Amino acid sequence: MIGVYKTKKLDGSTYFRASITYKNKHISLGSSSDENTAFEMYKTAADLLYSTVTIDDHTENSPLNFSMWVVLINFRDNGVYFKNPIYLKKRFFLYYLNKDTVLKFDTDDLFYYSQHRIQARGGHLFCENYGTQVSLGSRYGIRPFAVKSRDYRFINDDDTDFRYHNIEIINQYYGVEKDSRRIPPVYKARITVRSVYTLGIYETEEAAAIAVNKAIDMLSKTTLRKKSRVPNYIDTLPASKYADIYSSIELPERFMKLINDHLAE
Repeated sequence: MIGVYKTKKLDGSTYFRASITYKNKHISLGSSSDENTAFEMYKTAADLLYSTVTIDDHTENSPLNFSMWVVLINFRDNGVYFKNPIYLKKRFFLYYLNKDTVLKFDTDDLFYYSQHRIQARGGHLFCENYGTQVSLGSRYGIRPFAVKSRDYRFINDDDTDFRYHNIEIINQYYGVEKDSRRIPPVYKARITVRSVYTLGIYETEEAAAIAVNKAIDMLSKTTLRKKSRVPNYIDTLPASKYADIYSSIELPERFMKLINDHLAE
């Protein structure tokens, strides 16, 4: 059958691979243990590439999976082949997690997402990068465990729109919360150790983040140390300025009592 190739697995069993060539690009469509199903993949792809069928026309009984459906329609309409389910628009692109969930990205991110497949698990979006799961939000300054509306927000209220102009980072550091009720705003530093400890209120976000770092450093010397507490990375200050702020910070009495009560032997 045209577009179908018989081959064997390592265990010696037979299966059939479907593929099609379009605009001088050889595209693998998938495989099946049934020759007729593989041929249906080929026929569906051929019909799709030479028609006006849309992404929304995909149905569950299609021999082509939804991801391949998007890939082929984008290639047909935009002349660019991606292995991931991406559809190009004029100034941005769409990434189809599935038929009902479509993410938007700036074209600046096209190379990355054409090479890295987005996955969803437990409400979290991530990509595999050299064997490590990288949170989608981390590319946009959204730190792990950040709380939507408190630490960041999507300006147009669309949490599938990851275009840079649509993401506002309110609190970029762990344990730091901006208080915009005061003008100019101030920054509250807090840390949770069984209960919440307020470490102080600071005029700059960096100073509040350094206060949290100092508290983490002190906790690391006690029986309350936790590997999950990672100090804030602050790259906006020279090392000397960081050291000056660090040494000038005095943590509150209540927190220091906690430290003294749990010093490791």
